[in-house]
Order: sequence, then structure tokens, then C-alpha cells
Amino acid sequence: MDLIKENITEILILVFLIITFVQSGIDKILDWKGNVSFITDHFKLSPLRNMVPLLLGIVMIIETIAGVLMIAGIYQLSTSGATDMALYGAVLSAVTLIFLLIGQRLAKDYPGAMSLTVYFILNVMVIYMLTH
Repeated sequence: MDLIKENITEILILVFLIITFVQSGIDKILDWKGNVSFITDHFKLSPLRNMVPLLLGIVMIIETIAGVLMIAGIYQLSTSGATDMALYGAVLSAVTLIFLLIGQRLAKDYPGAMSLTVYFILNVMVIYMLTH
């Protein structure tokens, strides 16, 4: 219980990111056609328009792996205080957000790109906490 109290801020941020990334990954798996259709339309005027299924698959895999690593990281933080898994998951989720930012900017969806900032700030905060 002491480890949970000592790491409660990190755990809460990780839970937030887990919900974000695992839900997104599961949504892409369960509604692949709908997601491909929506994203294809979103990127119709961008240089990425012909690569949507491939890029969407890559993002789905990375965000799902990040979520699983962060789940393992919460367990590790709670039982031993080690931060390895949580850190790997948080870094991978930050990379995913950078990929999404690139996509939003190329699609000229500036409000969408701006909305990623909140997630990225929180993500960088937890990375900082896990490394200090």
C-alpha cells in the first residue's frame, strides 16, 4: 500500500493514458472499416491519403502495446516500485501522439492537432515523474 501512495500521481496519469490508448486501440479493432473510412476522408487532401490503412494499423498496434505496457507498469509500480514498464509505455504513447500530431498537421486539421497537446503535456509529465 505504501508503494501505491508513493506513486499515486504517476498511477493516476497512467490510468488516464491507459483508458485513452486502450480504448482507441480496441475501437480501431472492433470498427476497422468505420475507422478506415473516417480517416481516409479526413486525409483525402493530404500526402497520406493512399497509406491510411497501413498507418492506422501501425498506430493501432503502437497504442495497444503502449496501453499494455502501462498496465504492467502500474502493477510493477504498485508491487516493487520499479518504473521500467510504465516508462516504456509512457514513452511509446508519447511517440504515438507525435505520429498523430504529424498526421493532423498534414491533414491541415489544426484544431485536432492542438487538442493532442493536452494529452502530450500529461504524457511528458508522467515520463518526467518516472525518470526522477
